[in-house]
Amino acid sequence: MSFEEPTGVRLQKVLANAGVASRRVCEQYIAEGRVRVNGEVVTELGTRIDPEHDLVDVDGTAVQLDATKRYVVLNKPTGVVSSMKDEQGRPDLRRFTKDWEERLYNVGRLDAETSGLLVLTNDGELAHVLAHPSFGVTKVYIAKVRGTVTPQTIQRLRKGVELEDGPIAADKARLLDASGGTSLVELTLHSGRNRIVRRMMAEVGHPVIDLVRRQFGPLHLGTLPAGKARELTTVERGALLTLARQAAPSEGASAPASAEPSRPESP
Repeated sequence: MSFEEPTGVRLQKVLANAGVASRRVCEQYIAEGRVRVNGEVVTELGTRIDPEHDLVDVDGTAVQLDATKRYVVLNKPTGVVSSMKDEQGRPDLRRFTKDWEERLYNVGRLDAETSGLLVLTNDGELAHVLAHPSFGVTKVYIAKVRGTVTPQTIQRLRKGVELEDGPIAADKARLLDASGGTSLVELTLHSGRNRIVRRMMAEVGHPVIDLVRRQFGPLHLGTLPAGKARELTTVERGALLTLARQAAPSEGASAPASAEPSRPESP
């Protein structure tokens, strides 16, 4: 009499290997009904899964099971173009990816004069979701602008302004400071239109002097110095993958995982 060898890997081992917690704690999570596989709650400790194809989340947060995927956040300095190889010979992003063996691509763009948070990854499917305007991933910018911005101007930014390529409204807008003939404005947008922050502020009469992106979806720039890059933490990866999984069903096909991600926006 022959017995078939069980296929797959035990769920608690997969979770532990992914850095969620120790195997014993992961077993507690499973028993408490806090773990889902492909959207279904799993409470059986003997459950086996295929890490290459199954989707797992704990307390609603996605778990990265594919160890070949790399997720990096860069604080892009000004003077650097958002390209892995600039045909004009300008400073590009290659200098910031030397510490990783994987071939990384930037998700979206920041123009050369804009600094701040830029995501680098080899996960083309996730990059497609994050970069494509139809998925509505929000970004937060801090703009130093000329002139004293009034509450009326902030309200106008929220209600929307008319640009040459159509109307645009900030998801959120607030005045952080106004002194010495300049103002600091925080704008939250999900638009991916080219140089959108600069064009919005110019339209309301306050040209941008300096612009930095502080947040991209669930990721925050924090205290990362300009010109430095780091890998995302387990918590950050989980938040990013959760966002991608929630957004992806809203549009049919997405880019294949090995594809170079699209890069439409440049604030």
